[in-house]
Amino acid sequence: MIIGIPKEIKNNESRVGMTPAGVMEMVHNGHTVHVQSGAGFGSGFSDEDYKKVGAHILDTIGQVYTLSEMIVKVKEPIREEYAMVQKGQIVFTYFHFASSQRLTQAMIDSRAVCIAYETVEDSDGTLPLLTPMSEVAGRMAIQQGAKYLEKPKKGRGVLLGGVPGVPPGRVLVLGAGTVGIQAAKMAAGLGAHVTILDVNMKRLRYVNDVMPSHVVTEYSNEYNIRKHVRTHDLIVGGVLIKGGRAPKLITRDMLKTMHPGTVIVDVAVDQGGCVETTKPTTHENPIYIIDDVVHYCVANMPGAVPYTSTLALTNVTLPYALNIANKGWEAACSEDASLKRGLNIVDGRVVYSEISEAFDLSARILV
Repeated sequence: MIIGIPKEIKNNESRVGMTPAGVMEMVHNGHTVHVQSGAGFGSGFSDEDYKKVGAHILDTIGQVYTLSEMIVKVKEPIREEYAMVQKGQIVFTYFHFASSQRLTQAMIDSRAVCIAYETVEDSDGTLPLLTPMSEVAGRMAIQQGAKYLEKPKKGRGVLLGGVPGVPPGRVLVLGAGTVGIQAAKMAAGLGAHVTILDVNMKRLRYVNDVMPSHVVTEYSNEYNIRKHVRTHDLIVGGVLIKGGRAPKLITRDMLKTMHPGTVIVDVAVDQGGCVETTKPTTHENPIYIIDDVVHYCVANMPGAVPYTSTLALTNVTLPYALNIANKGWEAACSEDASLKRGLNIVDGRVVYSEISEAFDLSARILV
């Protein structure tokens, strides 16, 4: 198979879809790999690194799309790329279709085979290709939240760890999944008081078992959310509905009950956000303020640490990409139920129910 690795062109996205180590595996299996010049620079990989392992370096993104049967990348194609995606071409990347009807329609119109990292699902319900980036984003949520709590950044002026004689900052984490666990771990490590909410009692019991005593758990409901947003300094949204839109757990009216300078980091922004006032931002302009509450809603948070993120991502995506390349997408998905769950759009048909429900596309399924 001919595999293409384009340079990411989303704002401040420095990750790359495959490392030189991954390209070497593809070449050793008899496949041809085209890498756009400069694609790996942001992650610390030069064109020469790719050449040494057998990649062909192409000058433009258009050449990569035109000459490749499968595109392996990190983020969803943006508007400039829509017309480059070809009928029958496999695109293997994070899509998060439920957050963008424009993207969904563009990929329907392209008649490509869209396999989404975030919906590849193991039999136990885990999401192996989403997990490493959720780990990065959860940890970064505290790192960024702590920074934007500083007064020069328009925050409340709270040091999360506190100092002797002064109580620590308070962190509220919505969701006890991968993002929430990693955020709680980082916040607890800084010495903050952490409250983590979820509707899954099994997850809350797990948190209770593994976290220190200054991480407390409560069941997630509107009453408890309204109670806690009034007293916490940093709020992390880490709620995930597999393939679907995140529920709006924090509503606009709740903002007026928060302390001025409270910071919200909505990691769920990729799936529409779990805060009513969430709108996607970029690393270039990461925050906005509504009712004196700082919103950090960068849709590609791991892109700020591309070296770590690219290595972590390739570790998990490469076996699946290699399987697709070796067998073709139909045979690979037929033999691997986890990968089959990654199929979102195929030849103009939405084949993932959560996407059709998000945009009322039921009439288009299997048409």
